[in-house]
Amino acid sequence: MPVNRPNLVTLGSIHEDGRKKTLHPADVSGKFTRARRLVALLLMVIYVALPWIPVNGYPAVFLDVLNRRFHFMGLTLAVQDLWVGFFLVTGLGFGLFYVTAFFGRVWCGWTCPYTVFLEHVYRRIERMIDGDAAARRRLDAAPWGVGKITRRVVKHALYVIVSLIVAHVFLSYFVSLRGLYDMMQESPQKHAVAFGVMTVITAGFYGAFSWFREQFCVILCPYGRIQSALSDDHTVTIGYDKKRGEPRGKVDMKGAGDCVNCLRCVQVCPTGIDIRNGLQMECIGCAACVDACDDIMLKLGRKPGLVRYSSFVAFMGGKTRFVRGRTILYTALLLLGLGVFGYAANRIEPLRANVLRMQGSPYYVNAGVLRNQFLVRLINKRNEARTFTLAMEGDLPAGLAAAGADAPITISALGEELKPLMITLPQTGFTKPFMISLRVTDTADAKSYVTKPFEYTGPDPRLNSDAYLDARQYLQQ
Repeated sequence: MPVNRPNLVTLGSIHEDGRKKTLHPADVSGKFTRARRLVALLLMVIYVALPWIPVNGYPAVFLDVLNRRFHFMGLTLAVQDLWVGFFLVTGLGFGLFYVTAFFGRVWCGWTCPYTVFLEHVYRRIERMIDGDAAARRRLDAAPWGVGKITRRVVKHALYVIVSLIVAHVFLSYFVSLRGLYDMMQESPQKHAVAFGVMTVITAGFYGAFSWFREQFCVILCPYGRIQSALSDDHTVTIGYDKKRGEPRGKVDMKGAGDCVNCLRCVQVCPTGIDIRNGLQMECIGCAACVDACDDIMLKLGRKPGLVRYSSFVAFMGGKTRFVRGRTILYTALLLLGLGVFGYAANRIEPLRANVLRMQGSPYYVNAGVLRNQFLVRLINKRNEARTFTLAMEGDLPAGLAAAGADAPITISALGEELKPLMITLPQTGFTKPFMISLRVTDTADAKSYVTKPFEYTGPDPRLNSDAYLDARQYLQQ
């Protein structure tokens, strides 16, 4: 007995039984497509060029994990300074919220790295080898033969080569181009970790861009899941003008709307949706359907814009409001995040100095001299060697002396030094624990940095009293 199923809008990239459907979006041309290609080309050039551009002696972006130094456009952060990156990330995150509130998933369709490589590299290779959408569908349905096998081998070989290139560029952000080149001249066994990372990344890129494709945007990308919470009826997205397009009909059909049901908008969609069913989660705002529909409208002598960038309110005949509660909130959060990041970045000192107590006893007494042992850790964040002098500060008792770090200390560019610091005091001069700070002075510009106070401790002074000494001598007898 047949079952009546409701007319539901399903995902265009899967079959009714849940199997993945291989999409073959048709090629399209138009003003938005040309603009997207220019943006993609610019972004790929930036991606490749950043490791080549020197800023203050280091690549513009160099995440030196091995030495725990991170370089961003001339700003060098040590591990201890990575908290500053939190404000940068939150600022950029609110910036994405900000853009989404105005223009929906325009980030996904225009600037997302995944979309850039998939649409403008891998799918261009596929079109070059297998032909247009109709030819690719015919090739999929054709039996395996010499021609089909040859095309598949050539296409997937190019996929692997491109994935290797992209993965190597990605790795250069962490080891630098010079380091990457040196690794490539040696055996993979000598750099097993880097080689393993590069292999995994290459396999991931190849699998994602050759097979998984649009499923990443539909299934895995968290941003696509939250877009409905970030947008509203005034958000400018891709939409279909139902008032103008319905009812659908042939060109010469009396009373029909402008939509001739040519399905061109569906054929060019990279996620396989029908934009005429309304805004859907899979829509990435790439405007391929806009260019496709405009092309048909121009050929029919009709006004373009049946499918266009607009808001739901505008499609219903209202006026889009760009200034509204959520955009004001997102703007404030964006400026707050970037403002705090700028303030925090300017507060980063070019030297980090810490004093740590050595392991073992907190103090030692030898021949009437009390000794505390510390380690002074100095990190030079400048891209040049610097020399520093150390001096003790605080309410210090007479007779206090320091040894081990009293001579000037020269630290290489972005280097780190650990120096022992022995602070001694005659035991008779110790009356109670007290705090000491170290003033570290840069001899080049005379700028000083003061460490956090650390405690100088010793035995209870009452143990040095005459009564205690007499009692201890009595017990020893």
